[in-house]
Amino acid sequence: MANLGIGIIGCGNISTSYLRLAPLFKGLDVRAVADLNMDLAQARAAEFGTVAQSVEDLLGNPAIDVVINLTIPDAHYKVTRSILEAGKHAYSEKPLVLTLEEGVALRDLAASKGLAVGCAPDTFLGGTHQQARALIDEGKLGQITTGCAAIQGHGPESWHPNPEFFFLPGAGPIMDMGPYYIANLINLLGPVRRVGALTSSATPTRTIGSGDRAGQEIPVKTPSNIQALLEFYSGATISFSASWDVWSHKRNHFELYGTEGTLYVPDPNFFGGPLEMAGRDGVIHAVEAWDHPFGKINQHDKGRELANYRTAGMADMVMAVTEGRDARCSLERTLHGVDVMTAALKSGATGEFITLTTTCTRPAALGPKEAAALLR
Repeated sequence: MANLGIGIIGCGNISTSYLRLAPLFKGLDVRAVADLNMDLAQARAAEFGTVAQSVEDLLGNPAIDVVINLTIPDAHYKVTRSILEAGKHAYSEKPLVLTLEEGVALRDLAASKGLAVGCAPDTFLGGTHQQARALIDEGKLGQITTGCAAIQGHGPESWHPNPEFFFLPGAGPIMDMGPYYIANLINLLGPVRRVGALTSSATPTRTIGSGDRAGQEIPVKTPSNIQALLEFYSGATISFSASWDVWSHKRNHFELYGTEGTLYVPDPNFFGGPLEMAGRDGVIHAVEAWDHPFGKINQHDKGRELANYRTAGMADMVMAVTEGRDARCSLERTLHGVDVMTAALKSGATGEFITLTTTCTRPAALGPKEAAALLR
């Protein structure tokens, strides 16, 4: 397949992952980076051997076919819209947008121009999560009837030097970390029919724990504790806990309960991790990892061995554009994810179950052969 010219808008920390990992994949040729801070763009370009441009010049660059939006969440809608208006395909970091209305507007604009929009997270394409998908599709668990997913911790204010945005509307644990969990639930179970939730915040403020501003209080303006119940079209009902009001816990990240057994799935924030299963006898055993390209360790971080294949979703979208097929990290699915998360917040505010206005299909499975086809 021919390489498409890739541009990146937003040269913060996350850009290093995209620039470092993009060369692993077919069809990705990063030709320019841009940022409102030109010094930052030039430093990133020098580090990775590409060209720094202004945002305006990158959007007007005829050598750029697809633009990756790595700006802050509050700017995602505006920047992705400008990418589409420039006649280029767009791929965004999560979340795609902060409201369902913004997502619908992008969908309509993309359709009118015949352009593709994709969005992270792509961690559900990891070897472990795709093996979990294969076990479910093979009927090893029977019919999935219920389960639970949990984001539990005490938020980023202890380590992030400027954490205000995490506690503003459009963020919080469900919009910041929730996309990983919702994307994997859609991968494993399909679309959600309706959502009910209770929401709260343990404290009206948080105290910054690191950096020059350590000790400074910041306001909490979005729920920091969301306890949601998701009803899927498949019939499964999943309890989803997203809380930054927890100091310690023993909960698993992900458990799915079927008529024939239970599946223990690792943190969907990562591509890999141990997968466990139990049958009707209740005996838990490790599932031997299959030979999947996106399950192989390729990164060492603070003593941890990780499988990190960020940009896999981007590579799949580029290949989907050239092949005329549906991308796995498609606008349809990420928009449904936004609908799920914002519905949970709305339900918490109104006390009512919310029937979703969007739906989607499950993404095509990405087995070892399909994953290998994305790599150079």
